[in-house]
Amino acid sequence: LVSFVFIWFFCRIEPGSGEIAVLIRKTGQNLAPGQVIAIEESQKGIQLEVLSEGRYFKNPYTWSWRIHRILDVPAGKLAVMTRLYGEELRPGKIIAEDNQRGIMQEILRPGKYRINPYAYHVALFNAININPGHVGVVTVMTGKDVLNNELPPDERNTFMVGKGLKGVSGRLLDPGTHYLNPYMYNIVEVNTQSQRFEMSGKDVINFLTMDGFAVTVEGTIEFGIERDEAAFLTHRVGDMDDIIKKLILPRARGFSRIEGSKHPAVNFIVGETRQKFQSDLELHLRSKSKGWGVDIKSVLVRKII
Repeated sequence: LVSFVFIWFFCRIEPGSGEIAVLIRKTGQNLAPGQVIAIEESQKGIQLEVLSEGRYFKNPYTWSWRIHRILDVPAGKLAVMTRLYGEELRPGKIIAEDNQRGIMQEILRPGKYRINPYAYHVALFNAININPGHVGVVTVMTGKDVLNNELPPDERNTFMVGKGLKGVSGRLLDPGTHYLNPYMYNIVEVNTQSQRFEMSGKDVINFLTMDGFAVTVEGTIEFGIERDEAAFLTHRVGDMDDIIKKLILPRARGFSRIEGSKHPAVNFIVGETRQKFQSDLELHLRSKSKGWGVDIKSVLVRKII
């Protein structure tokens, strides 16, 4: 009876549903200096392996234990683990390889995992959601630097980087949910749908005619970003506002000043010059923007003052 009471009440380990048991050995070999987790069962200290749901019996003079909840990664989230034991990382590295202490490359998708909380620190992040009509531009934050002189000449100082290099990748994420390690990848969502830019207010086009009259042009430019050039355009130019101010509007103003100075003011009020000016402006913007990955769909001159 005494043996039964001792075994049942003092030796029994019974993690319930959704729980794990972390074992701690009281006797055995001492851990090496700097070692916080017992890799082998004969070592004294916190054991790496955990016990899942069930019933176990351990000698309380040799073992102690702690009950913890299992890791539950909810839908729409991902988990990044940081290994708390192992060798130190090499200088300049942020991602741990095998048997190294630090942030791990592998991520955990939604689900339940039996993770030892004394061996791994877990942080939850939102999954990457790319909306319809958008693409995700991927910036790789780990790998070799493109300024490294050890790289081949054609891989140095480039806008886009290849595999294993740090920088903006040509890889694009399609609409949907993506699970990527946020310590390794930065994602920028780029809209590839048609955009309308209103040439009004401070964004109107002004120029002088051949006979010296000041002309103000108001209108609408409809454009879009080519999918395959989204990464290059975003890295080299910037966001949608930068595309308008650095690519489209300066070219529209430059063309208008040159072409407007070839005609008298009366031609922009009556005759075919007004329609031809609109058509030529559209062709000019389309030819100049094509090489940058910007697709000019239409140009409408709404008002000429």
